[in-house]
Amino acid sequence: MSDTSTDTHASKAERQNPLLKMALELGPLLIFFFGNLRGEWLAKTFPGLTAIGGPLFIATALFMAATVLSLIISKIVFKHLPVMPFVSGIVVMVFGGLSIWLQDETFIKMKPTIVNTLFGVTLLGGLAFGTSLLGYVFNAAFQLDAEGWRKLTLRWGIFFLFLAVLNEVVWRNFSDDVWVSFKVWGTMPITILFTLAQMPLIMKHSLEDKEQK
Repeated sequence: MSDTSTDTHASKAERQNPLLKMALELGPLLIFFFGNLRGEWLAKTFPGLTAIGGPLFIATALFMAATVLSLIISKIVFKHLPVMPFVSGIVVMVFGGLSIWLQDETFIKMKPTIVNTLFGVTLLGGLAFGTSLLGYVFNAAFQLDAEGWRKLTLRWGIFFLFLAVLNEVVWRNFSDDVWVSFKVWGTMPITILFTLAQMPLIMKHSLEDKEQK
């Protein structure tokens, strides 16, 4: 059973530090993008990095390190580890490690597919059994009625599966550079737009708004 006071404190901390929260989420992706873009320069400047592999493998190693650092800072500042970044971080470490160890780019390229499919199936599976799991993740951030959580969970479940399919289409049909660029400059804007599009639903089913009325 979760500690409500701890969840509420963590939520307030996140609202008070929105720029830091965004930086912690975007930072590892930007480092991944930079590592791939400047991989050859990094290898020449720091010859030891050549043992890791080519630009994408160097970028993957930097991505893994940045992800761990981001989670540590989140734990220190917000007093907890956000569920989704934490799960994503675990998959980054496993698939990133496999990519470097086996020198196979497929593993790191499939990481977004695995993570988004996991989230999507979990959310939709919970709904099938009558449970809106998204409520357990965001309950400290805002309060919705049962119908609101059900609709929001359904939408996010479908959206995660959409992102999984989109990642497969991009990495299987385009170059590494295009895939990395899309991962940073495509997926994040799409997610932000989708999140903003849910605000009318959240406001409509917000228990706080109903109590004020």
